[in-house]
Amino acid sequence: MKKTSILFLFFFICTGIVYADVRLPAIFSDNMILQREMKVPVWGWADPGEKVVVKLGKHSSKTKAGANGKWKLYIGPLESGGPFKLIVSGKNKISINNVLVGEVWVCSGQSNMAMKVAKSNNAKEEIASANFPQIRHFQVNKARAAEPLEEVNPNIRNENYWLNTWEECDSTNVGRFTATGYYFIRKIYQELNVPVGIISTSWGGTVAEAWTPHDTLANDPQLKPILDDWLAYTNNIEWLRKAYANYLKDIEEGNKQTKEESVFFNSPSALYNGMIAPIIPYGIRGVTWYQGESNETRARQYRSLFPAMIDSWRKKWGQGDFPFLFVQLANFMQPANQPEDANWAELREAQTMALNRLPNTGMAVIIDIGEADDVHPKNKQDVGKRLALSALKIAYNQDIVYSSPMYESMEITGNKIRIKFKETGSGLMAKNQYGYVNGFAVAGADKKFYWAKASIENENTVVLICNEVTKPVAVRYAWANNPKDVNLYNKEGLPAAPFRTDNWPGISYWDK
Repeated sequence: MKKTSILFLFFFICTGIVYADVRLPAIFSDNMILQREMKVPVWGWADPGEKVVVKLGKHSSKTKAGANGKWKLYIGPLESGGPFKLIVSGKNKISINNVLVGEVWVCSGQSNMAMKVAKSNNAKEEIASANFPQIRHFQVNKARAAEPLEEVNPNIRNENYWLNTWEECDSTNVGRFTATGYYFIRKIYQELNVPVGIISTSWGGTVAEAWTPHDTLANDPQLKPILDDWLAYTNNIEWLRKAYANYLKDIEEGNKQTKEESVFFNSPSALYNGMIAPIIPYGIRGVTWYQGESNETRARQYRSLFPAMIDSWRKKWGQGDFPFLFVQLANFMQPANQPEDANWAELREAQTMALNRLPNTGMAVIIDIGEADDVHPKNKQDVGKRLALSALKIAYNQDIVYSSPMYESMEITGNKIRIKFKETGSGLMAKNQYGYVNGFAVAGADKKFYWAKASIENENTVVLICNEVTKPVAVRYAWANNPKDVNLYNKEGLPAAPFRTDNWPGISYWDK
């Protein structure tokens, strides 16, 4: 009898008739949130040709698994509310419980997005007051991969039981949530009064090309050099060079023990493959992004890389130009006493260029809340709030002031310069400096910058005079790694974005 059973099993395997239960990716779990007001994709695996039915409340949809065992269908459009059960039926049945329908945002980037609530300002009070069962959080387990993965990296450590599963927000778990993401969606929840969920997928110290699909890099002449000679970039940043050297040592040791060779976490496309591809095409409202520090020596290249990454995510998701909101680099390092060229200033400029170039983008300016000696500023409350203002305007069409003042134009009359701003809300103001505005520098044709005396002329104009420059040609504002005492805001409390009017070569690696 035993031999007969083995023969039947061997026959089924050889003929491809191996029955498998219908299965969902890990991102479909109890406590999940589905995106409202759209037909949301549900997908998974089953036997080839197997009929699959998905039900949620009054909604139902069905399909058949393809020859490769994969299936995908759409259910909805869904109305906000819940809790519901998501029931998936094939030869077996899966029941996902406590499902809400509301708003879903992906929060991604490097360590400043990964930074937890427990490490942010007033953490003890923030954790104690967190009782939001309609806020949910999904933490993608870290993974790097040479090819796009279909599923998130399995969690093999019992102490990290919370990875790859949706959690209700309360004081027992909020401490491990992304701080920026949590303060962002808490504001969204308070404003909209609908369930809100985060998919958190970040990795500290990462470069943007690691989050960009391979085909995007390969098909863009400006970005293909990243694939051709990425290792050259590791020599430009000391910590990255050391990280790669340690990786090579681990590979050498692994080969001695016949271990499978891993992928370096910052290799081009490694994190897109391991941590973004597995959650596509989950229904989302948009993305928030906090990254750039690790690309700061290649700011000119970032002008192309960052918008290309945004475009690629939108195309891969297939949801059109969904809102993509990002955080401009904070002030960092010792304050600048003299006008100077700076990598961080150039990277901020590249981020602003993406804002102006792509539709449905928003930028949270945080030039006023960084810390000179810590690349991870703890004030994530204001970061989340400023991102939320962009979301409320761009994604939810609220009539609010959401943007920092942005440079619009320059007019030179003799040695006097008028700088006109847009996005000034109810007007410009100088914060805490008796009406004078700090942070402006002026240069003539010799490209030497000197501090200027600046004052607000009306709601949207700043007037500059610099005695050292009789024939000014260029202006810079807050142009430094850590511009000293910048104090230009709109009256809604948002700081003016750094800018320059010239296009002179900078100190970026790609400017040389």
